[in-house]
Amino acid sequence: MRYTLRQLEVFVAVAQQQSVSHAARELALSQSAASTALAELERQFDCRLFDRIGRRLKLNALGFQLLPKAVALLDRGEEIEELLRGQRGIGSLDVGATLTIGNYLATLLISDFMQRHPGSRVRLHVRNTASIVERIIQHELDLGLIEGNCQHEDVVLQPWVEDELTVFCAPHHPLAGAGDVGLDRLLREAWIMREQGSGTRLTLEQATRHRRGRFNIRLELEHTEGIKRAVESGLGIGCVSNLALRDAFRRGSLVPVATPALDLRRQFAFIWHRHKYLSTGMREFLRLCQQMTEGVSRSDEIELPSVP
Repeated sequence: MRYTLRQLEVFVAVAQQQSVSHAARELALSQSAASTALAELERQFDCRLFDRIGRRLKLNALGFQLLPKAVALLDRGEEIEELLRGQRGIGSLDVGATLTIGNYLATLLISDFMQRHPGSRVRLHVRNTASIVERIIQHELDLGLIEGNCQHEDVVLQPWVEDELTVFCAPHHPLAGAGDVGLDRLLREAWIMREQGSGTRLTLEQATRHRRGRFNIRLELEHTEGIKRAVESGLGIGCVSNLALRDAFRRGSLVPVATPALDLRRQFAFIWHRHKYLSTGMREFLRLCQQMTEGVSRSDEIELPSVP
């Protein structure tokens, strides 16, 4: 063949980083070596894969066509290397998970995966839904575990398990024990809310989209635990997954607010790029995820270690 895997590796890194210098740093190469590899690839086939915009490199039409094929070939090459090293082709995985899944499920899944496959390497990236979807589209992640929907044409979405959000407050809050609470009253309360782009925020906003009133947002936080602490301290009310609230409800440090008018159900799902090669490691990780939720209808029925 007239190209090498190293040339493709440099091409993929430059496509993801939009910079030769950043790509070289990621691959532990000198900038001149990375530049030479990319230039040689383009010269050999008398083509251009990037548009040069100032100091940044943006994929052109041909580059966009090549990227998923190059990523798939490198994935297969890594499987071959791991197989020859005696690692049974499991290889490495870059997994992206949204906050609820990342904090409460993904670490357990990864621990199980690595115990079964000691030679494997897994990198977990915890971000909000919008960020995970974007990184899947850019081939920066192998798999995404998200809370909600994704309709991008380049992304495959596979439903996993149903999840449900719950509105909650501190035990001393006026809504504690108030019975069924209507939406009008909820909108008047001070809210501790997840940031824009999170699946939790989107589910709550969709559940209230038929009302014209706006949420009274006192504070936006990117972390579920931070929201729980703020609500415990009396700053306002919140809404996160039941999965994240079970231990707090058991301790009595937080209490649920009954909101029968709101449909706060959503779906946990797996996503990957449509042109992504499903490696042995990806298939095994998906199998373990399905095994974790076998016989379970909702996420808060999954058995997790209790927090004292």
